[in-house]
Amino acid sequence: MAEAAAFRRTTRSPARRWLRRTGAWLAVAPLAAGILAGPLASASQAAEPMGAPAARSAPQTAPAAKNSRTVDVSLNALTPSAPREGDTLTVTGTVTNKGKQTVKQSEVGLRVGPALSGRTAIDRAAKRPGYDPGTDGSAIDGKYTVKLPALAPGISHDFSISVPVDDLDLGADGVYPVGVALSGQTPSDPYKDVLGFQRTFLPWQPDPLSEKPQFTFLWPLISSAHLTSDVGTDEQRTPVFEDEELAKELAPGGRLGQLVSLGSELPVTWVVDPDLLATVDAMTRNYRVMNGTETVPGKNQALAKQWLSSLQAAIQDDKVIALPYADPDLASLAHRGKNVSGSLSHLQQATEVAKRTVETVLHVEPSMDFAWPVEGAIDSSIVDVATSAGASNVIARSDSLEDDLQYTASAARPIGGGTTAVVTDARLSKAFQSSMVHGEASTLAVQQFLAQSLAVARQDADGPRSIVVAPQRVPTAAQAQAMAHAVKQLSDERWTQPVDLVAAAEVKPDESASRQVPSTSRYPAHLRKQELTVRTFEDIRATQTALDKFTVILTARDRVETPFSRAIDREMSNSWRGNRTAAEEYRTDVEESLQALTGEVQLIEKSQITLSGRSATIPVTVQNRLLQDVDNLVLRLSSDNAARLSLDGDKGVAERPIEVKAGHSQSVKFDALANANGQVRMTAQLYTEDNKPYGEKMQFTVKVSEATPTVLLVIAGGVLLLVLAGVRMYTQRKRAGGDGPATENGSTPEDGPEPTPAGDPEGNARGDASPEGAQPSEDDVEARDPEQDAPDPGQPSDPTPDTRQESGNRSVAGEKVDR
Repeated sequence: MAEAAAFRRTTRSPARRWLRRTGAWLAVAPLAAGILAGPLASASQAAEPMGAPAARSAPQTAPAAKNSRTVDVSLNALTPSAPREGDTLTVTGTVTNKGKQTVKQSEVGLRVGPALSGRTAIDRAAKRPGYDPGTDGSAIDGKYTVKLPALAPGISHDFSISVPVDDLDLGADGVYPVGVALSGQTPSDPYKDVLGFQRTFLPWQPDPLSEKPQFTFLWPLISSAHLTSDVGTDEQRTPVFEDEELAKELAPGGRLGQLVSLGSELPVTWVVDPDLLATVDAMTRNYRVMNGTETVPGKNQALAKQWLSSLQAAIQDDKVIALPYADPDLASLAHRGKNVSGSLSHLQQATEVAKRTVETVLHVEPSMDFAWPVEGAIDSSIVDVATSAGASNVIARSDSLEDDLQYTASAARPIGGGTTAVVTDARLSKAFQSSMVHGEASTLAVQQFLAQSLAVARQDADGPRSIVVAPQRVPTAAQAQAMAHAVKQLSDERWTQPVDLVAAAEVKPDESASRQVPSTSRYPAHLRKQELTVRTFEDIRATQTALDKFTVILTARDRVETPFSRAIDREMSNSWRGNRTAAEEYRTDVEESLQALTGEVQLIEKSQITLSGRSATIPVTVQNRLLQDVDNLVLRLSSDNAARLSLDGDKGVAERPIEVKAGHSQSVKFDALANANGQVRMTAQLYTEDNKPYGEKMQFTVKVSEATPTVLLVIAGGVLLLVLAGVRMYTQRKRAGGDGPATENGSTPEDGPEPTPAGDPEGNARGDASPEGAQPSEDDVEARDPEQDAPDPGQPSDPTPDTRQESGNRSVAGEKVDR
């Protein structure tokens, strides 16, 4: 872009510095030309550039750039990052000889080039390798040069240079390239040259701008999943953590500890994942940590309490933006998940839970109007999904919604349907993405960030502008420190005016800015490769279905529904991008935990049973090993041959409602009627009240037969007892009647038929019963056996049997059943 025209002021030419420093030499040059021509011609090869950038010819540029990489120059610190008049600029760093020859007569000095003309010029200068005399300017006065000892190959040496800002002769306000150059000699090149060079930028705006753009910096508090779906078996439902890694992040020197500590002193907008807040809140109480196949007590409650307390204090005067619970991957939902039924409903639930979580933990009301796709990359499908849960603003990035303007447009852009795209600046947002472990990376990132922000502020634009910066989602502790250092330089409103994200979204849109949302085909390929797969959303659907079937039978369903629902939310998180193996392992753990829990309510296996009669009852046992009661269950028993064995009369299927207390088993009985001999396969299955199968079905065999050998033996024994009882009764009666005369054939009365009692004209009265109204004689009473008074089987005085009368079919032996 032609950004030079965007500046409101003209940069003062560096020619004035050149004239002042070389004026004396130019005055005597004509007189000494003949005498010094030869020596100057030789010395010019070794002399440092003292004149204007144009003083050196083009052929000398390439060797200088090549030689300037012999020694590595590292800038560890530059303070102040944005100097004012009267300040002293101090640059510290380290030089390391990367070559194979010793560097002698080495010295380190600063070089300041002419002011850069805009953002594109800053980008080009940052990418330019080595020293370029045409753009990196001349050396500062020699009194600020630091001499170093000889540097052998591989040897390093620290340095520190301090220069009053007034002596830098910066001139007009703007962004200046500042370089640290190491000059020296090597055995192969006896003339002093620039052997090492490192370039950075110095923003020069000593006085505040009259028209400052609004500036918003997002401060993300987001982490990966740490909680499992498991909870303890105690009444408090103690949460179970995968590990203690979160404690390391919460520590004062940890990533999250640094973000809270640094952010408390900055004018930023907090963007929080409610899952992180809920996880830390769970850590403030008793919790357990996975240790192999067991769990051990957690020990970082005090650390979690301290972090939450610090966060609550830090956000009191700042705006808080809450993402949907667990920061779901909107792009994956849009591209792969929306066609899997039920996927989008999770986003709506995650949004509702997010608001309650932030209010409960932080005691503030968050803004729920913003959706933040990963890296601010959007397309039409992502916008549709992002707004489906109620968000009216989508945080995009300028490399996704590009403009063709000579200035940086304001962030807010209406994109249709009542939705606003809040477009963050790509250069500023990506400034801190590299590793900041070493001081040089942090120093260069801060200086380039400040240079770009000043270049934006100095652009000519119509009306007020709002510039928004959205850094990486999960910055490291070192990145957070660099970000904080940069934002602090802007907090005094020198060339920006800090506002929160809500205010930035309400700034009047720039009519010239692009509002065209890219098509799905233009979504970045490297981001698409990191998305969650379709299988991920299918697994989530299967887990949700199993959870719904399970919770419907529970009397305290929130004890199970809440932890597993939140675990399902975590399965859709942006944190799994680029780590499919870990994502699959987490989903598998959740699924297996749910399966183990649902298996606590089950049918007890039965072996083959045998029915030895026509009617009987078949028991089926349901076991509940949960710590809560279950109900809303139906036990259904079916026969695959109702003609042979029917249930509840003549039906092939019978049902019983089930309620089982916690930790108990319940046996349910079904009436069975055998109609024919043979084997019948029975199937028992639990169902929920909405007629959905619950758990695995259980099958067993019932054998129907006439009689078992045991039953036949019992029957034979009963017949024998009856015969013996009859013989004894006959003998006793004979004795009670006395000895009578012999009959004509010589038999006694005992051997003949019993005489007919007197008074019975029909002659059919029996000796063990008296005629009506007659009383037995004393001899009869005394001689009667007490066992004769017991009622015979089958008499009306017998108790009523608890089963139906058995049929004449034979019975066979088998498992004992209730009859």
